[in-house]
Amino acid sequence: MKSTKQQLLRQLDIQPTEEVIEDALKEANVVYLRFLKELENHDIQLEWRYYTDGKAWLGKGLHRWTGPRGGNKEVTAFWLSIWDGFFKVTIYIPEKFRGEVNRLPVKDGVKQMVTDSRQMGNTLKYFPLVFDLDSDGMLEEVFTLIEFRKSIK
Repeated sequence: MKSTKQQLLRQLDIQPTEEVIEDALKEANVVYLRFLKELENHDIQLEWRYYTDGKAWLGKGLHRWTGPRGGNKEVTAFWLSIWDGFFKVTIYIPEKFRGEVNRLPVKDGVKQMVTDSRQMGNTLKYFPLVFDLDSDGMLEEVFTLIEFRKSIK
Protein backbone atom coordinates (compact mmCIF):
# COMPACT_ATOMS: atom_id res chain seq x y z
CA MET A 1 0.00 0.00 0.00
CA LYS A 2 1.42 3.37 -0.98
CA SER A 3 1.66 5.62 2.06
CA THR A 4 2.79 8.79 0.29
CA LYS A 5 4.15 9.76 -3.09
CA GLN A 6 7.50 10.88 -1.68
CA GLN A 7 10.70 9.83 -3.44
CA LEU A 8 13.42 8.74 -1.04
CA LEU A 9 17.20 8.17 -1.31
CA ARG A 10 17.80 11.80 -2.13
CA GLN A 11 20.95 12.35 -0.05
CA LEU A 12 24.28 11.78 -1.77
CA ASP A 13 26.00 10.60 1.42
CA ILE A 14 23.41 7.88 2.21
CA GLN A 15 23.99 5.06 -0.24
CA PRO A 16 21.17 2.62 -1.15
CA THR A 17 22.23 -0.33 1.00
CA GLU A 18 19.92 -3.27 1.66
CA GLU A 19 19.10 -1.84 5.09
CA VAL A 20 18.33 1.66 3.79
CA ILE A 21 16.07 0.27 1.06
CA GLU A 22 14.30 -2.10 3.45
CA ASP A 23 13.60 0.79 5.83
CA ALA A 24 12.18 2.90 3.00
CA LEU A 25 10.04 0.20 1.39
CA LYS A 26 8.66 -1.31 4.60
CA GLU A 27 6.28 -4.19 3.64
CA ALA A 28 7.04 -3.71 -0.06
CA ASN A 29 10.64 -4.82 0.55
CA VAL A 30 9.51 -8.44 0.10
CA VAL A 31 8.32 -7.59 -3.44
CA TYR A 32 11.56 -5.69 -4.10
CA LEU A 33 13.62 -8.74 -3.08
CA ARG A 34 11.51 -10.94 -5.41
CA PHE A 35 12.11 -8.40 -8.17
CA LEU A 36 15.89 -8.50 -7.60
CA LYS A 37 15.90 -12.31 -7.60
CA GLU A 38 13.95 -12.38 -10.88
CA LEU A 39 16.47 -9.98 -12.47
CA GLU A 40 19.04 -12.77 -12.28
CA ASN A 41 16.79 -14.95 -14.48
CA HIS A 42 16.65 -12.16 -17.07
CA ASP A 43 20.41 -11.49 -17.16
CA ILE A 44 20.06 -7.94 -15.83
CA GLN A 45 22.33 -6.18 -13.35
CA LEU A 46 21.00 -3.34 -11.22
CA GLU A 47 23.54 -0.55 -10.77
CA TRP A 48 22.94 2.30 -8.35
CA ARG A 49 24.20 5.81 -8.97
CA TYR A 50 23.48 9.24 -7.56
CA TYR A 51 22.21 11.60 -10.27
CA THR A 52 22.81 15.25 -9.45
CA ASP A 53 20.27 16.53 -11.98
CA GLY A 54 17.41 14.75 -10.16
CA LYS A 55 19.16 14.80 -6.78
CA ALA A 56 18.42 11.14 -6.08
CA TRP A 57 19.86 7.64 -6.21
CA LEU A 58 18.48 5.67 -9.15
CA GLY A 59 18.93 2.05 -10.08
CA LYS A 60 19.72 1.38 -13.71
CA GLY A 61 18.76 -2.10 -14.98
CA LEU A 62 21.43 -3.07 -17.51
CA HIS A 63 21.46 -5.97 -19.91
CA ARG A 64 24.96 -6.63 -21.27
CA TRP A 65 26.07 -8.95 -24.02
CA THR A 66 28.90 -9.49 -26.47
CA GLY A 67 28.14 -8.38 -30.01
CA PRO A 68 28.75 -10.52 -33.10
CA ARG A 69 32.16 -8.89 -33.62
CA GLY A 70 33.20 -9.34 -30.01
CA GLY A 71 32.38 -5.84 -28.74
CA ASN A 72 30.71 -5.26 -25.40
CA LYS A 73 27.12 -4.05 -25.77
CA GLU A 74 24.54 -2.89 -23.24
CA VAL A 75 20.98 -1.65 -23.13
CA THR A 76 19.20 0.08 -20.27
CA ALA A 77 16.14 -2.11 -19.68
CA PHE A 78 14.60 0.09 -16.96
CA TRP A 79 15.17 2.70 -14.25
CA LEU A 80 14.26 2.11 -10.60
CA SER A 81 13.61 4.60 -7.81
CA ILE A 82 12.70 4.10 -4.17
CA TRP A 83 9.64 5.80 -2.71
CA ASP A 84 7.98 5.77 0.70
CA GLY A 85 6.43 2.29 0.83
CA PHE A 86 6.92 1.28 -2.82
CA PHE A 87 9.43 1.28 -5.66
CA LYS A 88 8.96 2.65 -9.12
CA VAL A 89 10.12 0.91 -12.30
CA THR A 90 10.18 3.02 -15.47
CA ILE A 91 10.69 1.41 -18.85
CA TYR A 92 11.37 3.68 -21.82
CA ILE A 93 10.18 2.21 -25.11
CA PRO A 94 11.14 3.68 -28.49
CA GLU A 95 8.07 5.28 -30.07
CA LYS A 96 8.37 3.20 -33.25
CA PHE A 97 7.67 0.03 -31.19
CA ARG A 98 4.40 1.24 -29.60
CA GLY A 99 2.30 -1.08 -31.82
CA GLU A 100 4.44 -4.10 -30.97
CA VAL A 101 4.11 -3.42 -27.25
CA ASN A 102 0.32 -3.43 -27.60
CA ARG A 103 0.54 -6.95 -29.06
CA LEU A 104 2.44 -8.33 -26.07
CA PRO A 105 0.61 -10.73 -23.70
CA VAL A 106 -0.01 -8.17 -20.94
CA LYS A 107 -3.11 -7.08 -19.01
CA ASP A 108 -5.50 -4.59 -20.54
CA GLY A 109 -4.45 -2.00 -17.93
CA VAL A 110 -0.90 -2.09 -19.28
CA LYS A 111 -2.14 -1.76 -22.85
CA GLN A 112 -4.09 1.30 -21.72
CA MET A 113 -0.87 2.70 -20.19
CA VAL A 114 0.81 2.26 -23.58
CA THR A 115 -2.04 4.04 -25.33
CA ASP A 116 -2.10 6.90 -22.79
CA SER A 117 1.67 7.38 -22.53
CA ARG A 118 2.97 10.42 -24.39
CA GLN A 119 6.26 10.68 -26.24
CA MET A 120 8.94 12.58 -24.36
CA GLY A 121 9.78 15.89 -26.04
CA ASN A 122 10.46 16.41 -29.72
CA THR A 123 13.94 14.95 -29.93
CA LEU A 124 13.53 11.91 -27.65
CA LYS A 125 11.52 9.31 -29.48
CA TYR A 126 10.61 7.28 -26.38
CA PHE A 127 7.49 6.89 -24.27
CA PRO A 128 7.67 5.92 -20.58
CA LEU A 129 5.78 3.11 -18.87
CA VAL A 130 5.83 3.70 -15.11
CA PHE A 131 4.91 1.04 -12.54
CA ASP A 132 4.47 1.75 -8.82
CA LEU A 133 5.19 -1.62 -7.20
CA ASP A 134 4.20 -2.52 -3.67
CA SER A 135 2.84 -5.99 -4.48
CA ASP A 136 3.74 -8.63 -7.04
CA GLY A 137 0.47 -8.21 -8.98
CA MET A 138 2.22 -6.50 -11.92
CA LEU A 139 5.62 -8.21 -11.80
CA GLU A 140 4.80 -10.56 -14.67
CA GLU A 141 3.84 -7.62 -16.91
CA VAL A 142 6.92 -5.65 -15.88
CA PHE A 143 9.21 -8.55 -16.81
CA THR A 144 7.39 -9.10 -20.10
CA LEU A 145 8.10 -5.45 -20.94
CA ILE A 146 11.68 -5.70 -19.70
CA GLU A 147 12.27 -8.70 -21.97
CA PHE A 148 10.77 -6.76 -24.87
CA ARG A 149 13.01 -3.76 -24.09
CA LYS A 150 16.06 -6.05 -23.99
CA SER A 151 15.23 -7.32 -27.45
CA ILE A 152 15.45 -3.82 -28.94
CA LYS A 153 19.10 -3.36 -29.86
